[in-house]
Amino acid sequence: MRLHRLTLTAFGPFGATQEVDFDALSSAGLFLLHGPTGAGKTSVLDAVCYALYGAVPGARQSPGATLRSDHAPADLPTEVLLELTVGGRRLEVTRSPAQPRPKKRGGGFTQEKAQSRLRERDPKGDWRGLSKSHQEIGEELAQLIGMSRDQFCQVVLLPQGDFARFLRSDAEARGKLLGKLFDTRRFAAVEERLAELRRAAEARVKSGDEQILALAQRIAQAGGPAATEAAPPTVRAGEPGLAEAVLEWAAIARSAAREHLDIAHTVVAEAENRQVAARRALDAERELARLQERYAETLRRAEALEERRPEHDRCQEQLERARKADRVAPALELREEAERAYRVASDVLDRTRERLPAELADSGADRLAELERRFRQELGTLEAARKAEVRSASIDEERARLNRDARADDEIVREADAWLAGWDTTRAELTQRIETAQEAATRAEQLAGQLAPARLRLDAARRRDALATDVQDAREALAAARERALAAYESWLGLRERRLRDIAAELAAGLVAGEPCTVCGSAEHPAPASPGDGHVDRATEEKALAVHRSAEETRTGAEHALALVRERQAAARREAQGDDSAAPTVAELHSLVDRLSGDHAGAHRLAAGTHAAREALAAAEREHAKRVEQRQEARNRAAARTSQREALDREQAGLEDQITAARGESESVAAHADRLTRRVALLADAAEAVRAEQDAAQRRKEADDRLSDAAFKAGFDTPQAAAATLLGAAAQRDLQHRIDAWQAEAAAVADRRTERDAREAAGRPAAQAAAAESAHETAEWLLREAASARAAARDRCAELDRLSGRAAEEVRRLGPVRQEYERVARLAGLTAGTSADNERKMRLEAYVLAARLEQVAAAATARLQRMSSGRYTLVHSDARTGARRAGLGLHVVDAWTGSERDTATLSGGETFFASLALALGLADVVTEEAGGVRLDTLFIDEGFGSLDDQTLDEVLDVLDSLRERDRSVGIVSHVADLRRRIPARLEVVKDRHGSTVHHRL
Repeated sequence: MRLHRLTLTAFGPFGATQEVDFDALSSAGLFLLHGPTGAGKTSVLDAVCYALYGAVPGARQSPGATLRSDHAPADLPTEVLLELTVGGRRLEVTRSPAQPRPKKRGGGFTQEKAQSRLRERDPKGDWRGLSKSHQEIGEELAQLIGMSRDQFCQVVLLPQGDFARFLRSDAEARGKLLGKLFDTRRFAAVEERLAELRRAAEARVKSGDEQILALAQRIAQAGGPAATEAAPPTVRAGEPGLAEAVLEWAAIARSAAREHLDIAHTVVAEAENRQVAARRALDAERELARLQERYAETLRRAEALEERRPEHDRCQEQLERARKADRVAPALELREEAERAYRVASDVLDRTRERLPAELADSGADRLAELERRFRQELGTLEAARKAEVRSASIDEERARLNRDARADDEIVREADAWLAGWDTTRAELTQRIETAQEAATRAEQLAGQLAPARLRLDAARRRDALATDVQDAREALAAARERALAAYESWLGLRERRLRDIAAELAAGLVAGEPCTVCGSAEHPAPASPGDGHVDRATEEKALAVHRSAEETRTGAEHALALVRERQAAARREAQGDDSAAPTVAELHSLVDRLSGDHAGAHRLAAGTHAAREALAAAEREHAKRVEQRQEARNRAAARTSQREALDREQAGLEDQITAARGESESVAAHADRLTRRVALLADAAEAVRAEQDAAQRRKEADDRLSDAAFKAGFDTPQAAAATLLGAAAQRDLQHRIDAWQAEAAAVADRRTERDAREAAGRPAAQAAAAESAHETAEWLLREAASARAAARDRCAELDRLSGRAAEEVRRLGPVRQEYERVARLAGLTAGTSADNERKMRLEAYVLAARLEQVAAAATARLQRMSSGRYTLVHSDARTGARRAGLGLHVVDAWTGSERDTATLSGGETFFASLALALGLADVVTEEAGGVRLDTLFIDEGFGSLDDQTLDEVLDVLDSLRERDRSVGIVSHVADLRRRIPARLEVVKDRHGSTVHHRL
């Protein structure tokens, strides 16, 4: 990679555009970049880094820091352009950071985004654009250069101070730097991954062990007394031997449980024998008690049976007489039924005779029937007259209905005539109402089109007047912010100049006896500067700078606020003016809006009645048609009613003669027919009652004769005696049941008296059933207890077998997991440096970095020997220092004394050329690691002030040797003696208005 040209615009301390011609400087091979402290030497290198990677080195990329120059005018944008050759391609990269710029219209600033542009020159010399994407440009350059930003800053921009600290630092600090340069994060990731795998495997093993311990806990609970014969395992989860201890303890518990089960079987057998014997004794005593009780009960029943014998004989005699009386019962029932029928018929005849006329009260059935036939004939002749009378009544009702209809139609005709008389006037009024509403709707639309713009103009005029005050306030705020920003800027510049004048005293305050100076690198400080009167320290300057930046931000915000208020006021003014030549006032626009609003409201109210007016006209037209139709229909109905009335009159006149002849003395034919109907019904009832009474008397006489004959045949003197002896079926069944019960009881008692075992049991002592039952209950309880104990022992054995099987299965399942854990744990311990197999106790990342450091030490030795005239050699050491881990030690071998010592013991000058050799060696190794990209341009920053003349010449010779194969080396230093030794120079000059660069070739 070779740099050709760098252009800086408003970048860092450079207020204007500055150009660095690296081709001219590189022609000499070795060039010097010098200038006073704070002029911007390092900013040139920052610009190179920013062009390539879009960011400056990490130490100077602090939050809130800006790359834009404070000296640059507001209209000059910050930009960095770098032309270089890398990978055989001539490229031009241009970058601009995010920065404020003046607005194109109006005042104030707007924030412009960061921009990037990459171009390539073709063989014809023309530039061709490649990309404007930050990401694409960054990926393209990173691939071509082959190094990250941190690697580039350590390899191409060699910071000598960092490598001096690298020589004096411990292994941990060296590891951090080397880890950045060689990107050993993948090895650290391997360590972390193995540690994670080890923790995960350990967690799985512990989880499995906890499950085994949980099973052991359940075995202890299930085993009961059997589990206490051996001590439970005390190994904790994750410790070796847990599975074997649990399995062995479970086997002992199972064996003890089986012994307890055998004992329980023996106890149950003995209890069963005792229970059987007790049961037999209990059954024998119960049988003896039953037989003794049975014989005693037989004696009691025999005595009771003899006591009930007289009652039995009486019941049997009563039942026999009742059965004889049953032969007379049908005749008795027939006699009672005939008597009841006669009484009913006699009562009906008496009631009927009371209703007959006196001359017919004693008439017979034949005479009454004859009168009935004569009245029925007369009733038949009235049927036609009755129909004529009904028709005459219906004619009267029809005539009354026609009169009602005539009156209703007359009223309809009068109302229709009255309404139709004013129809023409009503129609004209409704038509005029519709036309007026339509005209109002058109007017309302026109006014609405004028009202909306007028209201917008009124609102704009109000905003215009209100924003006038805001503009004045913003102007005053901007003026005050500008004054404060200018005062803060002048204060900061004054403090900065005073601090720079006494910067030597500030640096001297940080010197420590025996330690090298950060400027010249010397460990001796013969005459350190002292601060003068009014010395300004770093904190005071930084505080003033913070005040200045805060004031600038306030000023920028005030400018933005003023521009925004002005834009809003101008927009409001244009909107309020509209098409008028002059800007109207708020009062004028308010009056216009009020007038238009009133006119629009009135027109809208009138227009709102359009639909109602049309509906009213349509309703009136429908009502007109309805009235005309109703009047015509009423006239038609009146004509039809006249014809109907004449026909009804003729029909009724013919019916009146027939009705008068038929009704006789009655009011009407219906009344006459009704009287005849009642007479016919009464005569028919009377004739039927006479015949029924005569029939009932005959049947009663016949029943008396049959009853007397039946009583005599049954053995009774009179029918009344038979009736007194007669019993119902239920009473006879009750007597029979009582007789049967006595006879059955007598038979049962006789059978029991013949039982031999009962007679023999009665002669024995009384049975002791209660004592036998108590002994049996005790035997039963003992058997249940023994059976329960045996079942518990059997369940315990089954549960122990099941849990032991699960524990064995869990141990088998956990075997591969435990093997995997042991394998991963060995690997994790080995890579973490904690394993006994890792003799040097080095982590994997440290081991890789140690190999890289060994390569760097070998590459640095080649140049260190030349710089030190063959005296010093850098060697890598993997020895441990104290409690720290080994691997990143760095020693220097002194050929003059043959001793090997730590690099921290080197003097200031020795430290410089040792760190320079280390930096160059590191550059070679990183370049090779990056794919062998050739670095044709290198920069070495500071540190030459600590060398004597001879050592400086030797160092310059080594640096001059780097020019081989057309390589150029730039030295960044403010040491005055280098200006004489290096003719090609790039001088950075600082000024009140910004730094500038000058080429000295």
